[in-house]
Amino acid sequence: MTGFHDQEKNSSFRAPWSIFWIGSLIRVAYITLAHTYRIRVSEDHLQFGWEMGRIARALVTGFGYADPFTGHSGPTAWVPPLYPLLLAGVFKVFGVYTAKSAWVILSINSIFSAATSLLIYEIAARCFQTSGRAHKIAIWSAWLWALYPAAMQYAVHWVWDMALTAFLFSAVIVLALRVRSIGEDHPGANPQTLLRWSLFGLFWGMIALLNSTILLFLPVCGVWMLLGVAKEKGALSPAIGKSILAAIIFLACLIPWMVRNEKVFHAFIPIRGNLGAELHDSVLDSYNGFTVGTRVPVCDVCPDYLEYKSMGEYAYVRREGELAREHIRTHKLRFFELALKRFYFYWVSVPKPVEKGVLNEAFRVLNYSFVSFAALLGLALALKQRIPGANLFAWAFVLLPLTYYFVTVQARFRHPLEPLMTILAVYLFQSATRSSPVT
Repeated sequence: MTGFHDQEKNSSFRAPWSIFWIGSLIRVAYITLAHTYRIRVSEDHLQFGWEMGRIARALVTGFGYADPFTGHSGPTAWVPPLYPLLLAGVFKVFGVYTAKSAWVILSINSIFSAATSLLIYEIAARCFQTSGRAHKIAIWSAWLWALYPAAMQYAVHWVWDMALTAFLFSAVIVLALRVRSIGEDHPGANPQTLLRWSLFGLFWGMIALLNSTILLFLPVCGVWMLLGVAKEKGALSPAIGKSILAAIIFLACLIPWMVRNEKVFHAFIPIRGNLGAELHDSVLDSYNGFTVGTRVPVCDVCPDYLEYKSMGEYAYVRREGELAREHIRTHKLRFFELALKRFYFYWVSVPKPVEKGVLNEAFRVLNYSFVSFAALLGLALALKQRIPGANLFAWAFVLLPLTYYFVTVQARFRHPLEPLMTILAVYLFQSATRSSPVT
């Protein structure tokens, strides 16, 4: 993280490191004191990483990248490999499904979550220079992310990729703003450096191997970065050359995984191979637009699991995909009705059981929807005021949720977008106050 910040010479875009340290300490202290590392042992520690935990266990116990559900069902490409590999490394050192491993992986999540606040600060400090409120918006946004319980929940409770994905996505936004010299009155040397484009390719490669759903944003972000030199004579060709290098680095991250999948499944599976099964779930009347739990039941005698195991993952998912496409073809209106319902779920409220009480659930819904509405209003205001980078943020709001509308949605799927939502919500409320004169 230090090396990433050292590339930026303008100290006005650097957040106070106290935000990171306090955010990290609060998260790790909560994990330790609230015992969130004590994960239920029911269903053979299923909640310890779900499919990713199962795969990590298989890796450490000698079965390879396999067995995402229960027992030994064979090779898998159900989820991208980066987080299961990280989790397997933790299991190797601290034990499979142990409390120590849980504490370590949640602490790693927490470090990335807290570090995201530093990136949030730079994004806000760069984009709102012209508003006269850049420092206030940046410092409030960074501290809000560091201290707000809803921003840290996935780091301290979930053994999954959300915290790392949110960090990397925020880092990509920072790189894009740097390449465009957003917020800099006197950019000086050409900001389209080889290092920045190389990091852009590397970070997107890591994102692809964590959460490939948000790759829809990659081409838009790359084109937006190139547009910064589109009108400068002689500058576009070198920038395109650097973007090609970024693309090569991105593909280099994916090729080993793609080759592995080709050898194992004798099929082209670029990143993950569960879309057909998820899509079939998405159209079933029993789910009514909201998929709960995993597609394949976690029990040795369940018919779906036995089919999955006997057919093999690739054949099973392919069969499920064909069933899904046939259902969509004959129920087009129903398919789009469910997509609208998921749109509502993503932005307003994702259904959850109310076992903790009606008032608790009402507060959760209010909190979730308030952040959405404040962020959307902040985005609209930023676009109206022509805040630099607002167009890029708008594309993120459009593209990051798009796949979820047509497949499935859960509250955690919004987390990579939430750093930008935090900034825009703060901007909305800061805009209601009198601005300080620009010095």
